[in-house]
Amino acid sequence: MLNGSLLVVDDDRQVLESMVDWLRGEGLTVDGARGAGEASELLGRNQYDLALIDVRLQDGDGFDLLEQVRRSYPQTNVILMTGYGDADSAVEAVRAGALDYLTKPLIDDELLMALERAFAQRQVIEENSQLRKELDKHYSMGTIVGRDARMQRVFEVVESVADTKATVLVTGESGTGKSMIARAIHRYSDRAGKPFIEVACGALPENLLESELFGHVKGAFTSASTDKVGKFMQANGGTIFLDEIGTASPAMQVKLLRVLQELEFEQVGGAETFKVDVRVILATNEDLAEAVAEGRFRQDLYYRVNVINIAVPALRERRSDIPLLAQHFLTELLEDTNRQVTGFSDDALIALESYAWPGNIRELQNAVERAVLLGKTEVITAGDLPKDIVGSPSISIPRVGQKTLKEALEGPERQIILETLEEYSWNRNATADALGVNRTTLYKKMKKLGLEEEQFAQ
Repeated sequence: MLNGSLLVVDDDRQVLESMVDWLRGEGLTVDGARGAGEASELLGRNQYDLALIDVRLQDGDGFDLLEQVRRSYPQTNVILMTGYGDADSAVEAVRAGALDYLTKPLIDDELLMALERAFAQRQVIEENSQLRKELDKHYSMGTIVGRDARMQRVFEVVESVADTKATVLVTGESGTGKSMIARAIHRYSDRAGKPFIEVACGALPENLLESELFGHVKGAFTSASTDKVGKFMQANGGTIFLDEIGTASPAMQVKLLRVLQELEFEQVGGAETFKVDVRVILATNEDLAEAVAEGRFRQDLYYRVNVINIAVPALRERRSDIPLLAQHFLTELLEDTNRQVTGFSDDALIALESYAWPGNIRELQNAVERAVLLGKTEVITAGDLPKDIVGSPSISIPRVGQKTLKEALEGPERQIILETLEEYSWNRNATADALGVNRTTLYKKMKKLGLEEEQFAQ
């Protein structure tokens, strides 16, 4: 028997009534709609797990209704059905976001299998989401994921300095997540409800950067037709994040030193001095100490910005986090797409762990997204990964480090389940409810992780 809520949309009354009655007999909660208008009304009043929509409707088009559901009711998956199906229409339906595409007349077994797949995928996504939340409690800070000792130290520093006014310098290679660290500091501070303003200093020439940071008055330069409020003023009461600070020119470095010391500045072309209450976080992928030695960066500014330094490790330096990060990105993608992907093969994990990742976390995220979108099976294999990852010279890793994703996640998963079992005095029903998984899933995981034996040893 199936379990879930379903909306069936078909303008043929006889077909609709017959299908609704039959599906209710299969255990589903079913509503029927004879067109797009009636379907829209029901969708506005009720929440459905799944919508089964005919493509050709008298008062609309099934593809338009699919778009409406995807936009306004993303929690509802859609299966399209038609009596005029062809391969091109099926491809178009999947690209538009449909979970499946069925051709009439529908065969009972075929429809049941399609519905079972849809509900099973929904359950997997919900359970993955719940487990990810539980994992995040132990191994992440918001969107920043990591259980490597280096990342744990980063988390500790973020938490300890968040509520101070100290200037923070975040260093690390491109793609390591320096912007996310800055946002985490802001989010954990008492300024969290105030603005967070980010400025990419390296993306602007000096004259535009000064105007961007401090604002300008009308007539300050040829194109200054009105007054402009700068980013420091926009961030007043909150946090300003200056990325790529190592690219600042000598003249700009002088202006930054003053605003960091006194929190005062003048607009370009203006005489009025403004004072702001701003927390300043800076980031660079350059070695500023080396830049000071070479005369490219002011020594006094370096000492002023380097009050608290958070060094974000490169991905190749926290290789044990790769399976966790890969799963994190995969779970996020499964929530936004209708792909049915269960995980990574051993050869894919070995390739991911062996690669040097010059683009760091950003490159890993792109690689996982590409594999999910272009892969043909439910398991991501090495063949689904970009050629430069699979074909690159392998970095020697001890065999003990070549864990499958499943093995890598078993440790934290076992700990989470064990702690929850102990919290509920080994009551399996209560534990399953607390973890957001069904009881059968919990029993299987307990057996696989050896928790049954631990219960008997209590």
